[in-house]
Order: sequence, then C-alpha cells, then structure tokens
Amino acid sequence: MVVRQQRRGGGALAVCALAVAGVMTLAGGCSGPGGDGGDGGDGAGRRAVAVDDPAGTPVTVVRRAAEKLTGAGSAGTRTSMETAAGGTRVTIRGEGAYDFRRQLGRIKVVLPKDAAGSDEHRPITELLAPGALYMKNRGAGVPADKWVRIDTTTLEDGNLVTGGVTDPMASAELLRGADEVTYVGTTELAGVTVRHYRGVADIGRAARAASPSSRGALGAAAKGFSTDSVPFDAYLDDEGLLRKVRHRFTFATEGPAVAVVSTMLLYGFGVPVAVRLPPGADIYTGQVEQGRSGPETR
Repeated sequence: MVVRQQRRGGGALAVCALAVAGVMTLAGGCSGPGGDGGDGGDGAGRRAVAVDDPAGTPVTVVRRAAEKLTGAGSAGTRTSMETAAGGTRVTIRGEGAYDFRRQLGRIKVVLPKDAAGSDEHRPITELLAPGALYMKNRGAGVPADKWVRIDTTTLEDGNLVTGGVTDPMASAELLRGADEVTYVGTTELAGVTVRHYRGVADIGRAARAASPSSRGALGAAAKGFSTDSVPFDAYLDDEGLLRKVRHRFTFATEGPAVAVVSTMLLYGFGVPVAVRLPPGADIYTGQVEQGRSGPETR
C-alpha cells in the first residue's frame, strides 16, 4: 500500500508535522525493513504452508478480530513502526493502553535519535480518539504545555502511518477487509498459544465494514492510498482475541517510496484505561509543517 503525502494550504497535512514524517524525510533512498519490527520473528518472510484451522474458516476468524476486541473491552499495548535508512533500522516505539469500546487510548511514543534531530527527545504522549489524534511534547515550536490536535479523517492515510502509531482499533478494523487468508499454524506468544494467520487486507472493504467511529479515517485512507492491498500477519488466541498484528505499508515521500512495518502487541485484557481529552484552551492553534530537513513552525 502506498500513501502519498501532499501539502495542502490549510489542510491537516500542511498544519501538522507528525512524528513519523520526520523519520521518512531522513530516510531518503531507503530500502524496505529486513527485520521483524523489533518484536520477535514470525516467519513473515517464509512461504506460508496451508494447514487445517480448527477455529474455522481463516478469513472469517480474522475478520471478527475487531468485534472480539470490543467484547473484551480494553488491553495494554506495545507498538513499533519500523523503516530502514541506508541499511540502518529506524524504529518508533510506543506503549500504553486502549479502550476498544470507547475507542480511546493513551500511548507514550519514543522517537529514535535521528527522528528527533538531536541526541535526546522527550517521549511524545498521544491520545487516540475517534477521528482525532492529540500529541503532547510534539516539539517543532509547539509549547510544552500545549497539545496538537489532528483530524485523522483529513489525513490521506487516515493516520495509519503518519502518527508513528497505528491506532489499535484501526489495526483491528483493517482486518475486516481481510482476503486471501492462510492459516499458518500455532505458535506461542508471551506464554499464550496463538493461531497465526497470513493474508492481505483490502482497505476499501475494511472502511465499508468498519464501525461508524472508525469509518471516517479508514475512508480517508481508502481514497488516499494508491493501492488498497495491505499484507498482514495476525495472531489470535483460543478466544479469538487478537494478540499481535503486523501490517506492511509503503509510504511515498518526495523521494523514493519507503517500506513501513507497523506492529501491535495486545495483552492484559480488561485493564482500566483512563483517557481525558484536553480542553480547547490547551490545544495549540499555530501551524506546524514538515520541511525537508525537519519540522518547522509557521
């Protein structure tokens, strides 16, 4: 899947310089990641061997992932978003918790040194909400006590890539568009036996089947990507709960296309999730742009 970042006067892509955009700018001429996203190998590079799935038809099982997570209520999450620059991996990592019923989450995002443009950078706090992304400690001239708010329905990728974290609900909702799904077999993940599925998700189909709260952002992504195909590896436990999913995107910048691997791990189902969205007075109203050499404020 390829998303093309364009600058529109007054549009969200012109107003905001998001964390991962800095990584993509610095990763000019890169090749695709050759690893596992930093979360352990899953054999994604090996040819899948079809075996019988005792849980049912693979495509049906995978498409139910979002529904099952909503039933579970909430979970802790760890995320990674990886690309490669000149053979060197560049990884943005996140950790937090997400409420699938309210579709609200809080994730602390840690940028690599090169992405920050300096030796150290304070972790970015991201609040995820239906149709919106809030970022604190964004840098690029944004006051430390202010939040940047982005309307994800106006982003050409629906914030699947540009925020540095793929929204956990969006990761699951993408699987509603799963097709060509193969059941690979069972494996163990953090002490839990899981079933491994490999396939390709169609983002347009996922947008049409998504819950109303997710439909806007996924609908924007369906219009903004040059292809709807998203290869994935998904791992579900015996209850049908998604424990891990890896999506492989291609991000088109002003230079060569960059491969981006987004991985999400879920654990501790049912944990309490406290998310308070910032009031209007705490929202930064200036403009932030992503320049070729890094973020700049206008």
